Amino acid sequence: MATYIVGDLQGCLSELNQLLAGVGFTPSRDQLWLTGDLVARGPDSLGCLRRVMALGNAATTVLGNHDLHLLAVAAGLRKPKQADKVQRILQAADSTDLLFWLRQQPLLAEHSEHGFIMTHAGIPPQWSVEQARAAARFAETELRSEHYLDRLRDMYGNQPDRWREDLDELDRLRFTINALTRMRLCYADGRLDFDFKEGLDKVPATLKPWFELRSEHQDPPLVFGHWAALEGQCDTAGIHALDTGCVWGGSLTLLHWETGERISTHCPVHA
Repeated sequence: MATYIVGDLQGCLSELNQLLAGVGFTPSRDQLWLTGDLVARGPDSLGCLRRVMALGNAATTVLGNHDLHLLAVAAGLRKPKQADKVQRILQAADSTDLLFWLRQQPLLAEHSEHGFIMTHAGIPPQWSVEQARAAARFAETELRSEHYLDRLRDMYGNQPDRWREDLDELDRLRFTINALTRMRLCYADGRLDFDFKEGLDKVPATLKPWFELRSEHQDPPLVFGHWAALEGQCDTAGIHALDTGCVWGGSLTLLHWETGERISTHCPVHA
């Protein structure tokens, strides 16, 4: 059995199929893990949802910010972003089933055998893994509940940008979703920045990548996507960046966990 982890798809189904064919992925034997953002600006978000959902227990994905935005759009709470290509999902005969399945996916997933943890954007430096796990479970329960429409509405906004134990439930929800699906940089005091999207060579002096601020924690291996401008480069031991910007004309990257081998396929510009 092999465990393969793939970065953000963003609707790039043909590239995913190419990677999986190249490694001989077999659902009855192997596992596929995905870092979230199955949908958005690529040509076949509908196909990506169908492909991953059809794999059943052979696939594990986490929710990314684009996945959550799709759920809000489908619920009539937000308008589609101009660049997103999700209309086919909303009009599909199996749209209800696909969106229900997507809403059941976790914000944080842990591999029972290999012990790695996967979220879309990372884990903020002020949280231990135990805190991240508890916060994720709370937010997931809310998103799966009968009042999920309210929670999809409540998740928007950049405040609070710093964790405090005395936050009320709505602020806990918003911070958790922002931290696990949108974070890239943090201030030294743990506040999150949501504006910066470029590479490490352009990080302002007042900010640091979240993973450089986690040195005080004894973390298990962490896997994340979301930050395409990193191009998969992360020098912090035990932390694996897998979004290599397929939708932007970069590549789609697969990590074979057992061997450590990375395999990438070049992508045309889709966005």
